[in-house]
Amino acid sequence: MTDRPGAVIARVDAELAAFLDECAATLSRLGDDLAPVSDAARRFVLDGGKRLRPTFAYWGWRTVHTEDEDDSALITAAASLELLHACALVHDDVMDASATRRGRPAAHAAFAELHRAEGWAGDPEVFGTSAAILLGDLLLSWADAMFTGAVPGGPGRRVFDEMRQLVMAGQYLDVLVQARAGYSVDEALRVIKFKTSKYTVEGPLHLGAAIAGAPPDVFEALTAYGLPLGEAFQLRDDVLGVFGDPSLTGKPTGGDLREGKHTLLTALAMQAADADQADALRAGLGDRGLDDGRVAELCKIILATGALDQVEQRITKRTAEARAALVDAPLSDASREVLDTLAGAATDRHA
Repeated sequence: MTDRPGAVIARVDAELAAFLDECAATLSRLGDDLAPVSDAARRFVLDGGKRLRPTFAYWGWRTVHTEDEDDSALITAAASLELLHACALVHDDVMDASATRRGRPAAHAAFAELHRAEGWAGDPEVFGTSAAILLGDLLLSWADAMFTGAVPGGPGRRVFDEMRQLVMAGQYLDVLVQARAGYSVDEALRVIKFKTSKYTVEGPLHLGAAIAGAPPDVFEALTAYGLPLGEAFQLRDDVLGVFGDPSLTGKPTGGDLREGKHTLLTALAMQAADADQADALRAGLGDRGLDDGRVAELCKIILATGALDQVEQRITKRTAEARAALVDAPLSDASREVLDTLAGAATDRHA
């Protein structure tokens, strides 16, 4: 119950560590074979991550409560969002065939390496994919157990259930957009709304507010803030996925290009590209064998079409809209101040 910087994150991490210890103890009853699964879950959840979703959940709760009030159930419920997010990331890496996550092997890659190191029968890649899918499923079930232990029912439970549905639905929309390869601006923005805005910012804020018993006008204010900020956050992530420094992002430069991500950045580039530029983009996007030279060429095209400038302008505009929504909003002064700071931290970042 403190507003010190990092205090909420430290408490969330402590809750996660204790909960994962309990889960590991349960799995150990099946024997030592489950130890790599427990270790992978712990590593994936605890090593890295900005804890944005628990932080937004906490400040959704603080819109109507003070730091002197008991927030223990809220902290536990907020921490469960990291397990939900870990599930989404593990599955996302499988679907994108991403080799790394936060500078380390992705879960499916780590399990494949375990298979090779042990000299087991069959295809290591198939084993790695299967194990990662099951790890993601396990993380999802743990997220539900952790949340239910803190908040068995009520409005908070309904928000949590909606978040789980939206992140899966949003992920499907993302997969669908990649398959259609239509380079549609509208489709790219729709994916952002459901995969990121409502799941990363608005959902956690609403979760905290629901647990706090906030009135309807608070939810309206949090939506007016959360949706544009969520979009700006994802757009920044898309820029980093193409132009980010690998030492900071934990992924190779141009990783999203090799994975064939159809984002607002690539949609705008394709709209403004001439015939040769468009052919180069189509040929390069999704080519896992792209070397650094070809990545640099695609980056030059994105720059030349003005797509990066447009996305940067939209990030600035949507962040400003989020901050403006806080002015005169029916929130506590403390939450208004911190949410304004979080808007900058979520969109003006290097990794």
